[in-house]
Amino acid sequence: MFLFSVLFTSILSLILVSVYFLTNYISYTDQGEKMTAFECGFDPLSKMRSPFSTRFFLLVVLFLIFDVEIALLFPMLSLFQTSITWISTTALMLFLAILLFGMFHEWNEGALDWFSS
Repeated sequence: MFLFSVLFTSILSLILVSVYFLTNYISYTDQGEKMTAFECGFDPLSKMRSPFSTRFFLLVVLFLIFDVEIALLFPMLSLFQTSITWISTTALMLFLAILLFGMFHEWNEGALDWFSS
């Protein structure tokens, strides 16, 4: 079994390296664009006090909030493999209800709409 896994890993590594070398045909002649600083899609040498999109900022904050809440579900799912109690089920349903209520509230407020109607 160990020999099979080492052989599989070696073959897969050789395949991936060969695919990389076969697809690495793009050569950049103008390195000037790659060497400039990247500031959230804005040209850093243009207007300094240009307005920042608050819709983009709000969408990013909402994504972070919901992403952290979804990450909090993983320990609860592993808890369900070992033992299921009424308290843990009730806590999970309450957590999901608060998460869905928050998402529907933000949707109703228009925070998730990228284009304003």
